Amino acid sequence: MSGSLLALKDVRIAYGNVEAVHGIALEVGEGKIVTLLGANGAGKTTTLRAISGLLRPRAGQIMLRGTDITNLPAHEIVNMGVAHVPEGRRVFATLTVEENLKLGAYKHRREPQRWVGTIKKVYELFPRLEERRNQLAGTLSGGEQQMLAIGRGLMAEPEIILLDEPSLGLAPKLVQEIFRVIIEINRRGTTVLLVEQNARMALKISDDAYVLETGRIALSGPAAELRDDPRVRKAYLGER
Repeated sequence: MSGSLLALKDVRIAYGNVEAVHGIALEVGEGKIVTLLGANGAGKTTTLRAISGLLRPRAGQIMLRGTDITNLPAHEIVNMGVAHVPEGRRVFATLTVEENLKLGAYKHRREPQRWVGTIKKVYELFPRLEERRNQLAGTLSGGEQQMLAIGRGLMAEPEIILLDEPSLGLAPKLVQEIFRVIIEINRRGTTVLLVEQNARMALKISDDAYVLETGRIALSGPAAELRDDPRVRKAYLGER
C-alpha cells in the first residue's frame, strides 16, 4: 500500500457564516486515482478549491506529504506540486493553444528548457493540441478546450492533479477519450483526485472513492466496493 500523498483532517469550509463542508477527512494515496462523488451542492468543488488554496478552511488541516499547506497561498501550493483544473475549462480564449500551455509552466519561467520538455509530453498525450498549437483557444471545440485545460495543469509537472468535472457537457465519444487520458496521466506517475458526475466511469477507473453528501463524507472505501454498494447504485448509478 502506497503512502498518503494528500490528507484532509477535520476540514471545515464556510462561505461567510454558512458552513459548506462539515469536518471531512479523506486521504489520497500516492500514485492512486481517487474519486469524490456527490450531488450538486454537496461540497465537492469547495473541497478542491480549499486543497489548491483558492479557499481558506475555517478549521482542520490539509497535509501534502506530511507538510501542512492549509493556509498557504495558491501559488505556493502549485509550486509544491498541486495542479487544479477547475470546472468549466477556463482557457484564455484570446491566446493560442501553445500560449495557454506556457502559462501553465509559470513556475518554470526561469528554466525555458524545462517547459520545452514538458510541452512535448503534453503534445504526446494530446496530439490534437499539437495540430492546433497556433490556433486561438476560444475557437477550439469543448472537448479540445478540456484537453487544453488538463494539458495546462500538467505543464506545472504536478505530483497530484485535481480534476473538477472533466467530462461535463462532452459528447460520449469525447468522455471516453478524457477518461483514457486520466488513466494515462496516472500511469505516467501523477496522482489524481477526481470530481466527476459520470459516477459509473469514475468508479471504474478509480482505486478509492468518497461520497460527499451535504458537506459530510457519507461513504468511503475501495472504488470497486462502492460500485457494488446498493446506496451508490441507487443514488449515482441510476439503478434500483
